[in-house]
Amino acid sequence: MRADNGGWILAIETSCDETSAAVLRVGSGPPALAGLVILSQDVHRIFGGVVPELASRAHVRAIGPVVDRALADAGIALEDVMAVAVTAGPGLVGALLVGVMYAKGLACRLEVPLLGVNHLEGHLFAPTLEHADLDSPFVGLLVSGGHTMLLDVPAWGRYRLLGQTLDDAAGEAFDKVAKLLDLGYPGGPAIERLAATGIAGRFRFPRPMLADLERGGPGRYAFSFSGLKTAVLRAVRASDDLARDRADLARGFQDAAIDVLAAKTAYAAAELGYERVMIGGGVACNRALVERVETRLAGSAMVRVASPRLNTDNAAMIGAAGAWRLARGERSGWDLEPRDDLPIPGLEPADLSSGAPA
Repeated sequence: MRADNGGWILAIETSCDETSAAVLRVGSGPPALAGLVILSQDVHRIFGGVVPELASRAHVRAIGPVVDRALADAGIALEDVMAVAVTAGPGLVGALLVGVMYAKGLACRLEVPLLGVNHLEGHLFAPTLEHADLDSPFVGLLVSGGHTMLLDVPAWGRYRLLGQTLDDAAGEAFDKVAKLLDLGYPGGPAIERLAATGIAGRFRFPRPMLADLERGGPGRYAFSFSGLKTAVLRAVRASDDLARDRADLARGFQDAAIDVLAAKTAYAAAELGYERVMIGGGVACNRALVERVETRLAGSAMVRVASPRLNTDNAAMIGAAGAWRLARGERSGWDLEPRDDLPIPGLEPADLSSGAPA
Protein backbone atom coordinates (compact mmCIF):
# COMPACT_ATOMS: atom_id res chain seq x y z
CA MET A 1 0.00 0.00 0.00
CA ARG A 2 1.18 3.55 -0.70
CA ALA A 3 0.03 6.82 0.83
CA ASP A 4 -1.99 9.07 -1.45
CA ASN A 5 0.35 10.91 -3.86
CA GLY A 6 3.41 9.30 -2.29
CA GLY A 7 4.45 6.75 0.26
CA TRP A 8 6.18 6.10 3.55
CA ILE A 9 9.84 6.32 4.52
CA LEU A 10 11.17 4.51 7.57
CA ALA A 11 14.20 6.21 9.14
CA ILE A 12 16.64 4.88 11.76
CA GLU A 13 19.15 6.77 13.91
CA THR A 14 21.75 5.08 16.18
CA SER A 15 24.78 7.37 15.96
CA CYS A 16 25.36 7.76 19.71
CA ASP A 17 23.18 7.02 22.74
CA GLU A 18 19.66 7.43 21.37
CA THR A 19 17.89 4.61 19.55
CA SER A 20 15.36 6.29 17.28
CA ALA A 21 12.98 5.37 14.47
CA ALA A 22 10.61 7.57 12.51
CA VAL A 23 8.02 7.23 9.78
CA LEU A 24 7.55 10.07 7.31
CA ARG A 25 4.87 10.45 4.68
CA VAL A 26 6.24 11.75 1.40
CA GLY A 27 4.34 13.00 -1.59
CA SER A 28 4.00 16.15 -3.65
CA GLY A 29 4.67 18.46 -0.69
CA PRO A 30 7.20 18.50 2.14
CA PRO A 31 7.60 15.26 4.15
CA ALA A 32 5.18 14.93 7.06
CA LEU A 33 6.17 13.24 10.30
CA ALA A 34 3.76 10.42 11.11
CA GLY A 35 5.59 8.61 13.91
CA LEU A 36 8.72 9.20 15.98
CA VAL A 37 10.24 7.21 18.83
CA ILE A 38 13.42 8.23 20.68
CA LEU A 39 14.78 5.96 23.39
CA SER A 40 17.62 7.53 25.39
CA GLN A 41 20.16 5.41 27.24
CA ASP A 42 20.27 6.59 30.85
CA VAL A 43 23.06 4.16 31.79
CA HIS A 44 25.70 6.65 30.61
CA ARG A 45 24.82 9.08 33.40
CA ILE A 46 26.63 6.77 35.81
CA PHE A 47 29.90 7.23 33.91
CA GLY A 48 29.56 10.95 33.15
CA GLY A 49 29.70 10.35 29.40
CA VAL A 50 28.82 7.89 26.65
CA VAL A 51 30.48 4.46 26.87
CA PRO A 52 30.61 3.19 23.24
CA GLU A 53 30.35 -0.53 24.03
CA LEU A 54 27.33 -0.03 26.28
CA ALA A 55 25.72 2.18 23.66
CA SER A 56 26.08 -0.48 20.97
CA ARG A 57 24.63 -3.23 23.17
CA ALA A 58 21.68 -1.03 24.14
CA HIS A 59 20.95 -0.32 20.45
CA VAL A 60 20.91 -4.05 19.68
CA ARG A 61 18.31 -4.64 22.40
CA ALA A 62 16.15 -1.65 21.57
CA ILE A 63 16.14 -1.20 17.81
CA GLY A 64 13.49 -3.81 16.99
CA PRO A 65 10.89 -2.60 19.50
CA VAL A 66 11.63 1.06 18.65
CA VAL A 67 11.00 0.46 14.93
CA ASP A 68 7.84 -1.50 15.68
CA ARG A 69 6.52 1.31 17.86
CA ALA A 70 7.22 3.98 15.24
CA LEU A 71 5.32 1.96 12.63
CA ALA A 72 2.41 1.46 15.05
CA ASP A 73 2.29 5.18 15.89
CA ALA A 74 2.11 5.97 12.18
CA GLY A 75 -0.63 3.40 11.70
CA ILE A 76 1.13 1.47 8.97
CA ALA A 77 2.61 -1.98 8.50
CA LEU A 78 6.25 -2.67 7.67
CA GLU A 79 5.16 -3.75 4.19
CA ASP A 80 3.87 -0.22 3.51
CA VAL A 81 7.40 1.23 3.65
CA MET A 82 8.76 2.41 0.28
CA ALA A 83 12.34 3.27 1.41
CA VAL A 84 14.59 2.93 4.45
CA ALA A 85 16.90 5.77 5.51
CA VAL A 86 19.59 5.30 8.15
CA THR A 87 22.39 7.33 9.71
CA ALA A 88 25.67 6.17 8.18
CA GLY A 89 27.90 8.63 10.05
CA PRO A 90 29.48 10.47 11.69
CA GLY A 91 29.10 8.92 15.12
CA LEU A 92 30.28 5.96 17.18
CA VAL A 93 31.12 3.20 14.71
CA GLY A 94 29.72 0.38 16.83
CA ALA A 95 26.47 2.24 17.41
CA LEU A 96 26.17 3.21 13.74
CA LEU A 97 26.80 -0.39 12.70
CA VAL A 98 23.69 -1.58 14.56
CA GLY A 99 21.45 0.84 12.71
CA VAL A 100 23.05 0.32 9.30
CA MET A 101 22.86 -3.47 9.47
CA TYR A 102 19.27 -3.39 10.70
CA ALA A 103 18.29 -0.99 7.92
CA LYS A 104 20.02 -3.14 5.31
CA GLY A 105 18.11 -6.18 6.48
CA LEU A 106 14.76 -4.38 6.30
CA ALA A 107 15.44 -2.83 2.89
CA CYS A 108 16.59 -6.16 1.48
CA ARG A 109 13.57 -7.98 2.86
CA LEU A 110 11.15 -5.36 1.51
CA GLU A 111 13.07 -4.89 -1.76
CA VAL A 112 13.00 -1.11 -1.37
CA PRO A 113 15.71 1.58 -1.69
CA LEU A 114 18.27 2.03 1.09
CA LEU A 115 19.63 5.50 1.84
CA GLY A 116 22.66 6.13 4.02
CA VAL A 117 22.26 9.63 5.48
CA ASN A 118 24.85 11.96 6.98
CA HIS A 119 23.92 12.79 10.57
CA LEU A 120 24.92 16.46 10.25
CA GLU A 121 22.92 16.92 7.07
CA GLY A 122 20.01 15.50 9.03
CA HIS A 123 20.38 18.31 11.58
CA LEU A 124 20.23 20.82 8.73
CA PHE A 125 16.95 19.34 7.51
CA ALA A 126 15.35 19.00 10.97
CA PRO A 127 13.68 22.47 11.05
CA THR A 128 12.03 21.85 7.67
CA LEU A 129 9.69 19.38 9.35
CA GLU A 130 8.17 22.27 11.32
CA HIS A 131 9.09 25.35 9.28
CA ALA A 132 8.11 25.10 5.62
CA ASP A 133 9.62 28.56 4.99
CA LEU A 134 13.18 27.38 5.68
CA ASP A 135 14.70 27.24 2.24
CA SER A 136 18.07 28.03 0.76
CA PRO A 137 20.04 30.19 0.81
CA PHE A 138 20.67 30.34 4.54
CA VAL A 139 23.39 30.28 7.18
CA GLY A 140 23.44 27.10 9.22
CA LEU A 141 24.91 26.88 12.71
CA LEU A 142 25.36 23.26 13.81
CA VAL A 143 26.15 22.95 17.52
CA SER A 144 26.24 19.62 19.31
CA GLY A 145 28.35 17.49 21.60
CA GLY A 146 30.56 16.40 18.74
CA HIS A 147 30.46 19.25 16.24
CA THR A 148 30.43 23.01 15.98
CA MET A 149 30.40 24.44 12.47
CA LEU A 150 29.08 27.42 10.58
CA LEU A 151 27.85 26.73 7.06
CA ASP A 152 26.87 28.75 4.03
CA VAL A 153 24.02 26.86 2.35
CA PRO A 154 23.45 28.47 -1.07
CA ALA A 155 21.28 25.50 -2.08
CA TRP A 156 20.20 22.20 -0.53
CA GLY A 157 22.96 19.70 -1.18
CA ARG A 158 25.61 22.44 -1.46
CA TYR A 159 27.37 23.28 1.78
CA ARG A 160 30.28 25.67 2.16
CA LEU A 161 32.21 25.48 5.39
CA LEU A 162 32.74 28.95 6.84
CA GLY A 163 34.32 27.78 10.08
CA GLN A 164 34.37 25.05 12.70
CA THR A 165 35.81 24.39 16.13
CA LEU A 166 39.54 23.94 16.40
CA ASP A 167 39.25 21.87 19.57
CA ASP A 168 36.20 21.17 21.77
CA ALA A 169 32.72 21.25 20.31
CA ALA A 170 30.29 23.62 22.02
CA GLY A 171 28.25 20.77 23.51
CA GLU A 172 31.40 19.05 24.73
CA ALA A 173 32.44 22.27 26.49
CA PHE A 174 29.03 22.46 28.18
CA ASP A 175 29.42 18.86 29.38
CA LYS A 176 32.94 19.42 30.69
CA VAL A 177 32.04 22.63 32.51
CA ALA A 178 29.00 20.88 34.01
CA LYS A 179 31.37 18.23 35.36
CA LEU A 180 33.56 20.95 36.90
CA LEU A 181 30.46 22.33 38.60
CA ASP A 182 29.27 18.88 39.77
CA LEU A 183 26.10 19.09 37.67
CA GLY A 184 26.16 15.60 36.16
CA TYR A 185 25.69 14.40 32.60
CA PRO A 186 24.45 15.54 30.14
CA GLY A 187 25.65 19.00 31.07
CA GLY A 188 23.89 21.32 28.63
CA PRO A 189 20.40 21.32 30.16
CA ALA A 190 21.80 21.50 33.70
CA ILE A 191 23.97 24.52 32.91
CA GLU A 192 21.09 26.29 31.16
CA ARG A 193 18.79 25.80 34.15
CA LEU A 194 21.42 26.93 36.63
CA ALA A 195 22.61 29.87 34.52
CA ALA A 196 19.07 31.25 34.48
CA THR A 197 19.45 31.87 38.23
CA GLY A 198 22.98 33.31 38.03
CA ILE A 199 24.11 36.92 38.15
CA ALA A 200 25.28 38.20 34.77
CA GLY A 201 28.77 39.68 34.75
CA ARG A 202 29.91 38.47 38.16
CA PHE A 203 32.24 36.06 36.39
CA ARG A 204 33.27 37.35 32.98
CA PHE A 205 35.15 34.81 30.92
CA PRO A 206 37.01 35.35 27.62
CA ARG A 207 35.10 35.24 24.33
CA PRO A 208 37.36 32.86 22.35
CA MET A 209 38.32 34.02 18.86
CA LEU A 210 35.79 36.86 18.87
CA ALA A 211 38.63 39.27 18.16
CA ASP A 212 39.36 37.28 14.99
CA LEU A 213 35.89 38.15 13.76
CA GLU A 214 36.48 41.84 14.41
CA ARG A 215 39.88 41.75 12.67
CA GLY A 216 38.55 39.82 9.69
CA GLY A 217 40.65 37.36 7.75
CA PRO A 218 40.19 33.70 6.84
CA GLY A 219 39.95 32.51 10.45
CA ARG A 220 37.14 34.82 11.47
CA TYR A 221 34.50 32.09 11.59
CA ALA A 222 36.57 29.53 13.50
CA PHE A 223 35.65 28.52 17.06
CA SER A 224 37.63 27.40 20.08
CA PHE A 225 36.25 26.45 23.48
CA SER A 226 39.19 24.78 25.25
CA GLY A 227 40.52 28.08 26.60
CA LEU A 228 37.09 29.06 27.90
CA LYS A 229 36.83 25.70 29.65
CA THR A 230 40.25 26.27 31.24
CA ALA A 231 39.20 29.73 32.43
CA VAL A 232 36.19 28.20 34.17
CA LEU A 233 38.41 25.53 35.73
CA ARG A 234 40.66 28.21 37.21
CA ALA A 235 37.68 30.12 38.57
CA VAL A 236 36.27 26.97 40.15
CA ARG A 237 39.60 26.22 41.83
CA ALA A 238 39.85 29.81 43.07
CA SER A 239 36.36 29.77 44.57
CA ASP A 240 36.19 29.48 48.36
CA ASP A 241 32.47 28.64 48.21
CA LEU A 242 31.45 26.72 45.10
CA ALA A 243 27.88 26.29 46.32
CA ARG A 244 27.58 30.11 46.45
CA ASP A 245 29.33 30.70 43.11
CA ARG A 246 28.03 27.77 41.06
CA ALA A 247 25.08 29.56 39.38
CA ASP A 248 27.15 32.67 38.61
CA LEU A 249 29.94 30.54 37.13
CA ALA A 250 27.43 28.71 34.94
CA ARG A 251 25.98 32.05 33.81
CA GLY A 252 29.41 33.46 33.01
CA PHE A 253 30.40 30.41 30.98
CA GLN A 254 27.12 30.23 29.07
CA ASP A 255 27.16 33.95 28.27
CA ALA A 256 30.69 33.71 26.89
CA ALA A 257 29.95 30.65 24.74
CA ILE A 258 26.73 31.94 23.24
CA ASP A 259 28.13 35.44 22.67
CA VAL A 260 30.72 33.93 20.33
CA LEU A 261 28.24 31.62 18.59
CA ALA A 262 25.67 34.37 18.11
CA ALA A 263 28.14 37.02 16.96
CA LYS A 264 29.72 34.83 14.29
CA THR A 265 26.36 33.57 13.03
CA ALA A 266 24.94 37.09 12.76
CA TYR A 267 28.09 38.36 11.06
CA ALA A 268 27.95 35.55 8.49
CA ALA A 269 24.31 36.32 7.65
CA ALA A 270 25.13 40.00 7.18
CA GLU A 271 28.26 39.32 5.13
CA LEU A 272 26.43 36.90 2.84
CA GLY A 273 23.30 39.04 2.68
CA TYR A 274 21.07 36.13 3.71
CA GLU A 275 17.64 36.59 5.28
CA ARG A 276 17.44 33.10 6.80
CA VAL A 277 19.44 31.43 9.56
CA MET A 278 18.96 28.02 11.09
CA ILE A 279 20.39 26.57 14.29
CA GLY A 280 20.57 22.80 14.68
CA GLY A 281 22.02 20.15 16.97
CA GLY A 282 21.59 19.41 20.65
CA VAL A 283 22.88 22.81 21.81
CA ALA A 284 20.12 24.45 19.74
CA CYS A 285 17.81 23.35 22.59
CA ASN A 286 19.41 26.13 24.64
CA ARG A 287 16.86 28.97 24.59
CA ALA A 288 19.44 31.55 25.66
CA LEU A 289 21.46 30.80 22.52
CA VAL A 290 18.43 31.03 20.25
CA GLU A 291 17.26 34.27 21.84
CA ARG A 292 20.72 35.81 21.55
CA VAL A 293 20.89 34.98 17.84
CA GLU A 294 17.36 36.29 17.30
CA THR A 295 18.27 39.53 19.06
CA ARG A 296 21.39 39.98 16.94
CA LEU A 297 19.42 39.37 13.74
CA ALA A 298 16.22 41.24 14.62
CA GLY A 299 14.90 43.03 11.57
CA SER A 300 17.46 41.56 9.19
CA ALA A 301 16.98 37.79 9.13
CA MET A 302 14.57 35.18 10.45
CA VAL A 303 15.87 32.40 12.66
CA ARG A 304 14.50 28.89 12.37
CA VAL A 305 15.08 26.25 15.03
CA ALA A 306 13.41 22.88 15.40
CA SER A 307 11.67 21.91 18.62
CA PRO A 308 13.93 20.21 21.21
CA ARG A 309 12.69 16.75 20.25
CA LEU A 310 13.93 17.29 16.69
CA ASN A 311 17.20 18.97 17.72
CA THR A 312 18.51 16.09 19.76
CA ASP A 313 19.59 12.99 17.85
CA ASN A 314 16.45 11.60 16.20
CA ALA A 315 15.35 9.61 13.19
CA ALA A 316 12.87 12.21 11.90
CA MET A 317 15.66 14.48 10.68
CA ILE A 318 17.36 11.48 9.04
CA GLY A 319 14.09 10.74 7.25
CA ALA A 320 13.77 14.36 6.07
CA ALA A 321 17.27 14.36 4.58
CA GLY A 322 16.72 10.89 3.16
CA ALA A 323 13.45 11.94 1.53
CA TRP A 324 15.19 14.82 -0.22
CA ARG A 325 17.90 12.56 -1.57
CA LEU A 326 15.40 9.87 -2.54
CA ALA A 327 13.48 12.45 -4.60
CA ARG A 328 16.74 13.18 -6.44
CA GLY A 329 16.97 9.53 -7.42
CA GLU A 330 19.81 8.70 -5.02
CA ARG A 331 20.28 5.25 -3.52
CA SER A 332 22.92 3.54 -1.38
CA GLY A 333 24.42 0.21 -2.31
CA TRP A 334 24.34 -2.94 -0.21
CA ASP A 335 28.01 -2.26 0.53
CA LEU A 336 27.04 0.74 2.69
CA GLU A 337 29.28 0.90 5.75
CA PRO A 338 29.23 3.28 8.74
CA ARG A 339 31.98 5.87 9.10
CA ASP A 340 32.79 7.82 12.22
CA ASP A 341 34.27 10.62 10.08
CA LEU A 342 31.69 10.67 7.27
CA PRO A 343 31.83 14.11 5.59
CA ILE A 344 28.67 16.01 4.72
CA PRO A 345 27.94 15.27 1.05
CA GLY A 346 28.54 18.34 -1.06
CA LEU A 347 30.67 20.03 1.61
CA GLU A 348 33.34 22.37 0.30
CA PRO A 349 35.54 25.02 1.91
CA ALA A 350 34.51 28.63 1.46
CA ASP A 351 36.99 31.19 0.16
CA LEU A 352 37.39 33.55 3.10
CA SER A 353 40.52 35.30 1.93
CA SER A 354 38.71 38.61 1.51
CA GLY A 355 35.19 39.93 1.80
CA ALA A 356 32.15 37.70 1.58
CA PRO A 357 32.63 34.00 0.83
CA ALA A 358 32.96 33.44 -2.91
